[in-house]
Amino acid sequence: MSAIHTDPVHRLFPAAVTTGQRTLIEVYTNSDFQITGVTVSKSGRLFVNFPRWSDRYMNAVVEVMHDGSVRPYPAAAWNRWDMKPGTALNHFVCVQSVVADDQDSLWVLDPAAPLLGPVVADAAKLVRIDLGTNQVRRVYSFHRNVVKLDSYLNDVRIDNRRNTAYMTDSGVGGIVVLDLESGKAHRALDGHPSVMAERGIRISVNGKPVVGPAGQAPQFNSDGIALSSDGEYLYYQALTGASIYRVKTSALQQSSVSSGVTAAGLASTVVEEVAKTFPCDGLWMDAEDRLYLSNINESAVSRLSRDGSLEKLVSDPRLQWPDTFSQGPDGAIYITASHINDAPQFNAGKSPRTEPYSVFKFIP
Repeated sequence: MSAIHTDPVHRLFPAAVTTGQRTLIEVYTNSDFQITGVTVSKSGRLFVNFPRWSDRYMNAVVEVMHDGSVRPYPAAAWNRWDMKPGTALNHFVCVQSVVADDQDSLWVLDPAAPLLGPVVADAAKLVRIDLGTNQVRRVYSFHRNVVKLDSYLNDVRIDNRRNTAYMTDSGVGGIVVLDLESGKAHRALDGHPSVMAERGIRISVNGKPVVGPAGQAPQFNSDGIALSSDGEYLYYQALTGASIYRVKTSALQQSSVSSGVTAAGLASTVVEEVAKTFPCDGLWMDAEDRLYLSNINESAVSRLSRDGSLEKLVSDPRLQWPDTFSQGPDGAIYITASHINDAPQFNAGKSPRTEPYSVFKFIP
């Protein structure tokens, strides 16, 4: 177990704000490094990750300790890439998400696209870490026909019963399906409308439109992802979109349903539009198959019940670009505020961010 790294800007803040019927509690914050992913293990250990989206960078993955300090996880070496392509497979390059599963493993998804640029050759990977020993158990790397040069692997869900991992590609658009036993992966739904950004969708945060240098709205493809409790359906949405879809996992697991065998057949059989929504970054499915959605435009978290009703659970201006979900062993829902709207490319080259990057939780 590596030594704890204590940084004075990393603190626990038990501040709580009641919004509507839910209480939003800030559980971790820092002022320097942008957070996208959060996960809580079945024993209550808290992990967050930081994508390499700027030159201001320290760690890719950390464990947040009870006193608010952090330690690079699983060890400092994995978080100290020397920027050389030849060493990238054995180091975190640009981690986008972390997920703890029901078998006490931590899964780290590394799209290996630093500064949101091209994927470092042969470096995109999914890393499995044993939380009992804090040791890397296996590294799954992806061939260039699975993770393309302009791909960006975004989020991941693990089905241990079927030995399968599902990942969204928000760069190209599509779903990557990985057999955890063989290590073989394939793409699915490439070119299908359900994985692509929708036209005419606008994003705003706390009333301010999010636009690029030419006034254009950002275009992000398949992003949020969730797995039904029985593993039969995968739910997903393009971030720049207002529709959520689901697809039968039995179809995704067929390697024939790869790039090039996409739209027509699947659209009429297994891809279903579930509901009309809003620009959404993260999805989470609870044990009752209720779907949580990060509602970017309203700085909120909404929930889609099995009967199709959509309920806003919590709304707070501190949820600037609510991003990734997790659920703790006590049932609390955790979510990050990633402040993507404050990125320089959406603000004439200079970030206006004044609030810290934070992780919140609430009791659903």
